[in-house]
Amino acid sequence: MELTDRKKQILKVVVEDYISSAEPVGSKAIAQQMGGSVSSATIRNDLADLVEQGYLEQPHTSAGRIPSPKGYRLYVNELMEGGRLSPVETERLNQALHMKMEQLDRVVSQAGKAVSSLAGYPAYTATAGKKKLFARHFDLLPVDENSCIVVVMLGNNRVKSQLLHLQLMLDPEQIPALANLLNTHFTNCSADEMNQKLLHMTDQILPRLFLLLSQTVAYATDVLDEVGRREVQTVGASQILKLPEFRDVDKAHDLMSFLTDEQAELPAPDEGAPMKILIGPENVCEALRDTSVVVASYDIGDDMRGLIGVVGPTRMDYASVTARLSYFADGLTRLFGKKDLPSTKEEPKT
Repeated sequence: MELTDRKKQILKVVVEDYISSAEPVGSKAIAQQMGGSVSSATIRNDLADLVEQGYLEQPHTSAGRIPSPKGYRLYVNELMEGGRLSPVETERLNQALHMKMEQLDRVVSQAGKAVSSLAGYPAYTATAGKKKLFARHFDLLPVDENSCIVVVMLGNNRVKSQLLHLQLMLDPEQIPALANLLNTHFTNCSADEMNQKLLHMTDQILPRLFLLLSQTVAYATDVLDEVGRREVQTVGASQILKLPEFRDVDKAHDLMSFLTDEQAELPAPDEGAPMKILIGPENVCEALRDTSVVVASYDIGDDMRGLIGVVGPTRMDYASVTARLSYFADGLTRLFGKKDLPSTKEEPKT
């Protein structure tokens, strides 16, 4: 059922008041913020409807209301006004962006620290390839009867090679057949697809050749996994200890452990999307089910993209966080593209 404008306005007041106070919001506070234009009785009826429709929750019988994940999602999609950066915030972000280009790791690290400090939440940064990685071409160079050099050209034109010590003695006459097999069946496919194809060939080729093939494919899949792995850094994990939602020591410990030990599982925007907002149970990872994650993407060049995100409570200030991440992501894209930084202004594009 479509919400009326009045109910949307009430929902907006509840979300923004709860973001600010972390306390349930009652009808009296809502009436004051709406300037007395709506009676308390009408507000109570609308609050009851919003609870019934799943946009609000009531922690206790006599308490006010708090937003549900569904309510936050409607707020983010329809009701949230564009956030603004103050001149001081803009200057701090620009200072973090003004660094030498050859110091990529330092730029990314400083970006995370600046965002965590400004937002008051843990932040994370990552770099990754934009495209699905695959092997474009294989070469096998025999060294002696017990070893050969495997050369793998990747789809992004990077070349990887390694000396393989073979489990069986190498017959030089097998090399052309094996190279042809690799280039016919194991190019232009992912690591998982390579492994599937290898399984299907178990009974189709000689055991000696299959053993050599499996060693070569194992090396190629390791290369794809290594090159395609996101390098994720987290900063400011201790920020969650300041939030009332994480006064429970066990709850705080679980989230901090995740941010420290399993940061590679943190979300990324969908391909081609500049930003992603995941609210509460929209997060796949169980450790993030009571949090919200906002993550933005920026272009590094050379078929690489970077990510910068924050992890906070579901009552996070979405407008402010999205404004800061949008500004920072735009600035990093300009920085790596050797263009000018965004101009100093109070209302960036979000």
